[in-house]
Amino acid sequence: MYGLIGKMRAKPGEREALIGYILESSGEMPGCLSYIVARDPDDADALWVTEVWDKEESHKASLALPAVQAAIAKARPIIAGFDSHVVTEPVGGFGLAKG
Repeated sequence: MYGLIGKMRAKPGEREALIGYILESSGEMPGCLSYIVARDPDDADALWVTEVWDKEESHKASLALPAVQAAIAKARPIIAGFDSHVVTEPVGGFGLAKG
């Protein structure tokens, strides 16, 4: 499995809109086993995205999906930056769909 954990920062006051754009594109992504978007409770402009994929190639392919491309286009103007990005190797756990 292939995992990513990233902290994203929205422009001030735009976090909820950014969350909406991300969530609207995360429904049908082949190979995606888990995709979680979470607010950072200590930072009003930050959010975390935790992803688990069957393999890295599925994640890369998802970036070309029309829904994902549309979400990126909408979100780009309100993204202030990316604070953290970690690649992980998930091994399983409660709630993780089987690949």
